[in-house]
Amino acid sequence: MTTAVDRPKTQSEIEAQQWLHMYRRMVMIRLFEEQVNDLYTRALMPGLAHLYIGEEAVAVGVCAALEPADYITSTHRGHGHCLAKGAALDRMFAELLGKEAGYCKGKGGSMHIADPDTGNLGANAIVGGSAGIATGAALSAKRLKTGQVAVCFFGDGALGQGLLYEVMNMASLWKLPVIYVCENNLYNEYTHNSETAAGDMLTRAVAFGLPALTVDGQDVRAVYQMAKAIVDRTRLGAGPTFLLCNTYRFMGHHVGDINREYYRSKQEEQMWKTERDPIHLLSDWMISQNLADRARFDQIRSEVKSEVEKAVQFAIAAPYPAPDKADQDVYA
Repeated sequence: MTTAVDRPKTQSEIEAQQWLHMYRRMVMIRLFEEQVNDLYTRALMPGLAHLYIGEEAVAVGVCAALEPADYITSTHRGHGHCLAKGAALDRMFAELLGKEAGYCKGKGGSMHIADPDTGNLGANAIVGGSAGIATGAALSAKRLKTGQVAVCFFGDGALGQGLLYEVMNMASLWKLPVIYVCENNLYNEYTHNSETAAGDMLTRAVAFGLPALTVDGQDVRAVYQMAKAIVDRTRLGAGPTFLLCNTYRFMGHHVGDINREYYRSKQEEQMWKTERDPIHLLSDWMISQNLADRARFDQIRSEVKSEVEKAVQFAIAAPYPAPDKADQDVYA
């Protein structure tokens, strides 16, 4: 006799678990970034950080479609990619605070976190700078026949970098298993991309023979479903794809960018925060479909908040690297 314990889960229950996992990841990224902002304002974090708040659905939706062995490369706004691919909160915070327990032993900081164990080949402070790394990883995967896929995250500002076009050309010619994910958050630092990117973003990739698709980057379900189809196709040898995710950063270009009215209005920011928050969009949809109730989301947020706070305390208490290790693990 089948009991309640060993009863097979229904499709709706499986889907609910999947979406709740993505909700937890997005909340983790959001609370992590809020703590980063707090650490900066309390002068506990050296240097700047570029917050991913508002864009969580892109990283979570794409990385949920990947296998653990698949590769990603990241950007200066890369904390969300790292966490979505499986990085640990405590080691992330430790890296930002320059502590030896960090992923790069405190020497990479906010913009250069790498975690090869989860397939994260590293963030990069150079705009578009990781495009060659992701494409090279895809070339190695094809040559070694590992079945791995590489995802290159970059912002719309990278569309002005020649390296991106060079590697898309190579990837198309050699049918490499790489996906170029453009996070179009509308602004290149303090300038709207209508003033910096001529023509259509998608047709730039089409010119190299890449399938070019666009998705609502605030809807994690849409991002995941499209990313899953692209990843499956890429893994079968179909070659590279360009995915344009339309999204928005709720905060400034970096943590010190407080007064933003000279390049975008408070009304614009408020509209995105109230109507297009990816975390609320998912929870509201799940409630409307009777897949979860508000109490479940409150519980998840409380659990994640506790995890984040413990990770922060770990990082604050962790030691700095010894001075005689300053020239170790540094490559140029």
